[in-house]
Amino acid sequence: MKAAVYYNNHNIRVGELPKPTIGKGEILVRMKACGICGSDVLEWYRIKKAPLVLGHEMAGEIVEIGERGEKGELGDNLGGREMANTFSIGDRVFVSHHVPCMRCEYCLNGLHTCCETLHTTNFYPGGFAEFIRVPEMNRKLGTYKLPENISYEEGTFIEPLGCVVRCHRLANMKGAKSLLIIGAGMSGVLHIQLARYLGVKRIAAADISEFKLAMAKRFGADEAYRADEKLSERLKEKFERVIVCAGAPQALQDACTYVGKGGIIVPFAVPPPDVSVSLPLVDFWRNQITIMTSYGAAPRDLEESLELLKEKKIHAKEMITHTFPLAEAGKAFQKVVEGKDSLKVVITNN
Repeated sequence: MKAAVYYNNHNIRVGELPKPTIGKGEILVRMKACGICGSDVLEWYRIKKAPLVLGHEMAGEIVEIGERGEKGELGDNLGGREMANTFSIGDRVFVSHHVPCMRCEYCLNGLHTCCETLHTTNFYPGGFAEFIRVPEMNRKLGTYKLPENISYEEGTFIEPLGCVVRCHRLANMKGAKSLLIIGAGMSGVLHIQLARYLGVKRIAAADISEFKLAMAKRFGADEAYRADEKLSERLKEKFERVIVCAGAPQALQDACTYVGKGGIIVPFAVPPPDVSVSLPLVDFWRNQITIMTSYGAAPRDLEESLELLKEKKIHAKEMITHTFPLAEAGKAFQKVVEGKDSLKVVITNN
């Protein structure tokens, strides 16, 4: 089968890999569409494991179903969240690459993305391949049938939107008075749309790209500002919530400037681990500022994401600016790395 192997951002090689064989309780999915995530082009994050097949925003068609596993192999009910096992060949599905155990102390306390199981589960070899082997754990807790009104391409938004859903829930976004999004790429635009749906009264976006600022306005931002040295002259008011969707250290420092008293900052994107950022802790202490993080998505977040897409509360299809066949995965990655005129780039296998 064909697969796109990542060596670095500028070296994506499409070649042949053995087609996966499935075992008991597993399924084989033919990839139909897989989105390129911003994290896929974070070299400091990805290159340490290269070469590998990336891709975790994958939707496809079930082509093989393994023999049913023995009852109790993974526990009787996997923490009460086991999904329906009524899959058939030909089903259109989205598959989550990571799934939590639903039984550890982290899962039971709502910290699913801290679960050790979540960080060790994955499908093989990755979404940028013709066929993907889905382990039994992922089949039971992370495989979702796509409703008829959600295309494969739209299905690639389930995971990134699930991450946004989790962030907004943790940050108590519903009904907030004001929100600033720093970084108006794909994640930033999803934050804007969800905030609008949740009733946030004032939504502003800041970015260095005029293209992305235009996209922010198109998808619901009330205000859009160029993030340069004059930003402080344009933004006079403070915000209840600030979500940072850019990994530049300056973006996090800007968030500290524009958050209001009693506000919340969420670093949704982070700088490389060897970069330090100075935070005004005295101001945080005096003004009761909260800085919180949100990583990944749990099953409840993915389920809510799927429902939002089904009900067309989030306009995913319109966010797709480019699609490339699997054979042109290298070009697709370059489009994301350049970031000039792309919002969401999807690789297809039709």
